[in-house]
Formats: sequence, C-alpha cells, structure tokens
Amino acid sequence: MRSLLSRSLNRKAPLPGVFAGMSAGDMRVFQEILYAQSGIVLKDSKRSLVESRVAQRLRALNMHSYSQYLDYLQSGTPGDELVHLIDVISTNVTKFFREPDHFEILDESVERWVADGRKQLRFWSAACSTGEEPYTMAMTLQPHQQRHDLDLKILATDISTRVLAHAQTGHYAADRVASVPDELRARYFRSRFGSEQEAYVVADELKSLILFRRLNFKKFPYPIKGAFDGIFCRNAMIYFDRDLRTRMVYEFAKLLRPGGILMIGHSETLIGIEKKYRTIKPSVYERLNDGVDG
Repeated sequence: MRSLLSRSLNRKAPLPGVFAGMSAGDMRVFQEILYAQSGIVLKDSKRSLVESRVAQRLRALNMHSYSQYLDYLQSGTPGDELVHLIDVISTNVTKFFREPDHFEILDESVERWVADGRKQLRFWSAACSTGEEPYTMAMTLQPHQQRHDLDLKILATDISTRVLAHAQTGHYAADRVASVPDELRARYFRSRFGSEQEAYVVADELKSLILFRRLNFKKFPYPIKGAFDGIFCRNAMIYFDRDLRTRMVYEFAKLLRPGGILMIGHSETLIGIEKKYRTIKPSVYERLNDGVDG
C-alpha cells in the first residue's frame, strides 16, 4: 500500500518547468492585459497556446504558476516584463517575397513616381517581424535608388523586441532565404557557414536603407513623421478588433501622402473603413487627395 501511495504522489508532483494548466479565470486576465497593452484579441480557444508561450516567462523568472506570474504583472513593478509577455505571445509568420504581387506594385509605383520627377521616397513596413518584409522592400527599391540617385528610406517597426533584434542582425538560415531569387540572393546576401549549416547575412547596402524601431499599434498618435509614399501593414490587423483596425487605418491615412499606397494582407479588407482610400485591387489601396488630414 505504501509503495502504491508513493507512486501516486510521485505522479502528482510537478516536474521542473512543468506547470498546472491555466485556469479559465487566469486566461481572462491574460486576455484583458494583452488587449489593454497591445490591442491583441485572444480567443478562449487559444488557451493552450497562451499556456505554452507564457510558460517561457515562468521558467525565465523561476515562477511556479500562472497565477503567480499574473500577480507579478499586476504588482506595479514588472519593469519590462509586459514587453517580454507581448514578445512571447506575438505571432510572427513571414518570409521573403511573401505575397509577391505587392512588390510588383511597389516596383511599378516607384517607376511612375520617378517619371513624375520624384527624388525622395519614404516607406514603412509597419509589422516587420524578423525583417523579411523590409529587406524584400529594399531589394525591390535599391535598383531604383542606384539608377535614379534617389533619397530613399524604409522605416520598419514591430511591437516585439525579440523579432526586431533578429531583423537588425540580418542573419538568416539557408532555408529562410530559399524564396529569394538566385540573382538577388547572390547580389544582396553574403554566405556564412556556422557550426552546422549554411547561413546568410543581408548586405550592408540593404541594411543602410532601413531604420528599425519598436511601435505599439494601440498607442496613438504614432510617434512618426510622414509623409510616406507606401505603407505595408500586412497580416497584422487580423489580430485586432474593428475599433482598433479603424483607428489604425485612419492613422495610416494621416501618414500617407495623397497618391501613396497602403498594402494589407490578402485575407484582410478595409470594407467599411476605406473612405480615405481608393481600392486599386483587393489588399491594395491608394490614399485619396481629399484635402483632409484625418
């Protein structure tokens, strides 16, 4: 009997780094905190995902339960912990030349603007993740800069400090650059061999075009000076409610020059909130010259 009881107790004892499941009450508090801090809307069905990602912070802080972590977050003294929480919750799915038609439109738009005599162009990758999007923009734009001696810059922002740190290094494993055409990979990447696999580093001529900064879409007004010729905000608004999406789209309108383009994800739409824009095609919009700043 004693050995059976002992084995039963041993099964119930928590293993290092293994935590009891997140309660519905704790999940609601995480939902409230993340919405208040970042605008991210987490559905109840995402509880297992939240459990696994928040567990990373529990291990880092040597805490033993989700409730203990929530007490810490709400204590008023978490320092940068809210940033770390947003970092682990944020979903970052990206690749080079994702949704390639957008970069074709970017290329065509720049050709048109240059033909109209434009010499200074500014662009914003608003949810840049680990950097593939702004570096793809730079690969698209750099030939124009070289050919026409343009004053060209790209602002790249994200809420996650973790992905921004990765983006700034410009280091990518070989499988991550597989979607880059061979000619562009040879021109804009330097091959490096690590201990196990080949990796690539973005060339300085692309890095010099991009400024990386942290930005929270929920904090208005955005601390950015316009006017931009193009804004890419793709596959980010799907994580927010309609109110925040509407405010974002109007904020983008303030920062876009008339005739500038806004690119959103193919699964996203501005239906009902597009009055400051003309639809060029699904997911691509042009800022109207309506004489209204916002």
